[in-house]
Amino acid sequence: MGLFERYLSIWVALAIAIGIGLGQVVPGAFQALAALEYANVNFAVAILIWAMVWPMMIGVDFTAIRRVGQKPKGLIITLVVNWLIKPFTMAALGVFFFRHVFSAFIPSADAEGYIAGLILLGAAPCTAMVFVWSQLTKGDPNYTLVQVSVNDAVMVFAFAPIVAFLLGVTDIAVPWETLILSVALYVVIPLIAGVLARNVLLKQRGEASVSTFTNRIKPLSVIGLLATVVLLFGFQSGTILAKPLVIVLIAVPILIQSYGIFALSYGAAWAWKVPHGIAAPCAMIGTSNFFELAVAVAISLFGLNSGAALATVVGVLVEVPVMLSLVAFANRTRNAFPEN
Repeated sequence: MGLFERYLSIWVALAIAIGIGLGQVVPGAFQALAALEYANVNFAVAILIWAMVWPMMIGVDFTAIRRVGQKPKGLIITLVVNWLIKPFTMAALGVFFFRHVFSAFIPSADAEGYIAGLILLGAAPCTAMVFVWSQLTKGDPNYTLVQVSVNDAVMVFAFAPIVAFLLGVTDIAVPWETLILSVALYVVIPLIAGVLARNVLLKQRGEASVSTFTNRIKPLSVIGLLATVVLLFGFQSGTILAKPLVIVLIAVPILIQSYGIFALSYGAAWAWKVPHGIAAPCAMIGTSNFFELAVAVAISLFGLNSGAALATVVGVLVEVPVMLSLVAFANRTRNAFPEN
């Protein structure tokens, strides 16, 4: 791991502080960036999301899907947790906390926005950072690639319908056109661009060139992530400083969801005697969120200064330290799983 990946929590924390500070010092600059949008899609955020996602998409090999039949258990757990459990438990936790437990502290209109943001987080399983978590737990890189490839294929078709269903169930208006446009912009197009780039590299120089190229442009993903964090927290700086309690309240259901989903996935893998090299990444994929997509869609659907956007940004804040703690736990419990 490089310097940026190794100390990612520190860089994210610094980016948050810088974003909040700049949002107070030069609010006009952030207002100008917020105005750069078309059809509710902000151009600045879109460029940064692409910078984050595209390098990771180059590593996705859809031909690996043909090998899933060799070791189906880990993939089955991932798909069941990601698409049949996780979105619905996140929506349930959001409704439970913001319509009931926290109702005395938060206006109902704001609460609906936070619920929408949590739904977007829950319906967007990780496709990029999971490669980092898999590496830290000495996961099987080929199987992780299979899981991510299948996950991406499912996401293209399942993300929008699941989000629309859950928003409808929670009585939140569903802007279908913006939702479909966001999925196309932040999942389908970067995925196609990544596949095309991968094929060009394979034809020119072979498999090794893919790793060489992605390693060279990896800083682009990290810079995109940190710049996005600065931008998002700059947009939300006034709200964050005025309502610090809100950040803590939003983090509560996200933390419960994260550790609960990990326990479910990791426990199922242990009970099913899945090897640790597959079990750990399997649980990480279910626990981690594709927060880049969640943030982008929240901004597109509800606006830069919405409660939904704030909730997804809090997801970024919570994500890295939570996942690092789970990586440490998975490494300590390695001996409880079969090795091969």
